[in-house]
Amino acid sequence: MTMLTRRAALQLGLSGAAMLAATGPASALVQITVSGGNFTPLPIAVPDFASQDPSFGAEVAQVVRNNLVSSGLFRLVDPAGYPQRVGNANATPEFAGWRGTGADAVVMGEVNRGGQIQSSLRVWDTTAGQQVSGKSYGADASNWRRIAHMASDAIYTGLTGETGYFDTRVVYVAESGPKANRVKRLAIMDQDGHNNRYLTDGRLAAITPRISPNGQLVAYMTFDGPNSSGIYLLNLATGQTQAIGRFGQMSFAPRFSPDSRRLAFSVTQGAATNLYALDIGGSQPVALTNGSAIDTSPSYSPDGSRVVFESDRGGRPQIYVMGANGGGAERISYGDGSYSTPVWSPKGDLIAFTRMSGGQFSIGVMRPDGSGERILATSYHAEGPTWAPNGSVLMFFRDPGGNDGPRLYAIDVWGRNERRIPTEGFASDPTWSPLLS
Repeated sequence: MTMLTRRAALQLGLSGAAMLAATGPASALVQITVSGGNFTPLPIAVPDFASQDPSFGAEVAQVVRNNLVSSGLFRLVDPAGYPQRVGNANATPEFAGWRGTGADAVVMGEVNRGGQIQSSLRVWDTTAGQQVSGKSYGADASNWRRIAHMASDAIYTGLTGETGYFDTRVVYVAESGPKANRVKRLAIMDQDGHNNRYLTDGRLAAITPRISPNGQLVAYMTFDGPNSSGIYLLNLATGQTQAIGRFGQMSFAPRFSPDSRRLAFSVTQGAATNLYALDIGGSQPVALTNGSAIDTSPSYSPDGSRVVFESDRGGRPQIYVMGANGGGAERISYGDGSYSTPVWSPKGDLIAFTRMSGGQFSIGVMRPDGSGERILATSYHAEGPTWAPNGSVLMFFRDPGGNDGPRLYAIDVWGRNERRIPTEGFASDPTWSPLLS
């Protein structure tokens, strides 16, 4: 038996620690019981933020509530039972009243807008009667939802010790039109589906977008002929695009290095497809593999020293890891079926993948040596995982087939809390940005 503070137990919940139980007097801190992927969400109260414009304070608080609940780590205490409807970031809460609601933590915030939006908040442990964290910050008045996402990250970090992921964006392929002739253009949105806008016009199909680790560029592939494709870079700040060059019959599956200065991608020449790397702004790619197999879907490790990729060199697609400059490839996937779309976690501890077996597609994770494989989600067609910047959540797309189209979903690293991400239409191939703040 181990006595833990609520915050420490929540941190262990994120890392999937063994079961923890608490014993002690009634005055001991409330515990969170964790067993591998099983987890009891933390009861939290988020009153409306105090504001010179009360409706604005209520809007910001509601986005914060939605974010925290969507993570699966928090359970919102019903606001109808709050002892005070509006928080006061500068006052100490009346803890007995908040404990009576069942809340283990309460957030007191304030937000006002003028030339900029300014906000502050404090997170309190109701049982201990102590402040867990406090923060003040500002954001541009043109995007008020950002202040709510920043507040959500501050609360998430204060109570888990982990970096948040709410103040982020997702680039994806927005699909529209009949199934046999879909228009595919790039779109970008907040991680919760709001503030959607289109990045390309759809005249050429755009697929497999990948955001650079510095958040400034998007690499993607377009088809501009029946047997011709190219890789382009899009500057998110300016909207300008540029081709990186033509290599072989087809160039595809781009992915940035951790420093955003290099692209790894696949090039098809004849019956073979090999991996190449090209410095951004360079003209001559360097071969990373050189064989007769199909090697594709490269993804760098966070330290840039290794590349994970998909190859059929053993007879069917499997996952391999090699040095970032090529050579010494070792197979790491050995489960039933075929493996594809590997992508390294930002933490470096896991590799996400798509597995195809028995007519089903699965999203899973394994350690970089291939051990500890776990399937998180399975359906007729699930594909294309991308990591949240804190390495705790994955987004992917699922296509039910028939006349319907693909949609985006998120799930945590233990296979809990699967949820659909709202988009204006059909959506596939998501790629998650780094934190904006």
